Amino acid sequence: MTSRIFVALDTPDLERAKAIAQRVHHHVGGIKLGLEFFMANGRAGVREMAELGLPIFLDLKFHDIPNTVAKAIMALRPLEPAILTVHAAGGRSMLEDAKAAAPTGTKVVAVTTLTSLDARDLASIGCPDDPHDQVLRLTELAMKAGVDGVVCSGAEVAAAKALWPKGFFVVPGVRPANGAAGDQKRVVTPRQALDAGASILVVGRPITQAEDPDTAAREIGATL
Repeated sequence: MTSRIFVALDTPDLERAKAIAQRVHHHVGGIKLGLEFFMANGRAGVREMAELGLPIFLDLKFHDIPNTVAKAIMALRPLEPAILTVHAAGGRSMLEDAKAAAPTGTKVVAVTTLTSLDARDLASIGCPDDPHDQVLRLTELAMKAGVDGVVCSGAEVAAAKALWPKGFFVVPGVRPANGAAGDQKRVVTPRQALDAGASILVVGRPITQAEDPDTAAREIGATL
């Protein structure tokens, strides 16, 4: 991988996703495809994107009973994604079954606390801890369950890496110093995330909504 940046192509439009990916191909390390893309284009769309030659991060955030999650992941095996996400809050058995069902070579990473949530949001769903403590609790759970790593914000990645030195850390909600936060509440710059211990950075709108996505990707990469 020549770049730690995975570009988030959160669009249902397959042709637009392909066009952006082709433009930034030489300045990103992979493509993140989420629910919006997958629900519109399915496995066939993922296959088309894979033909561009970049690793695929399939960000579907599975969260269900262990058997259901395992069977869902098994159904995706032919796609052989580089990275696949599940929710850590699904519990240890679900995490263990998800990893067991994943293709060899696919990293299964557990989403800890969404970067759109802050302490008030957590309290509203019955979680009294602040995001930092919740992330560490779920990171420890993911480590014990045997998955490959976690998804957490740049605000927590240093502490998570200290807890799990060999973990794989995906940091979304990354914004350039002059970028708008949008609906993200816990954001850091790409350089800050990398210095704190991120394995890969997920960058969406600062690249995909830029007038020139290729230039935007190169400028972010230059800060690393």
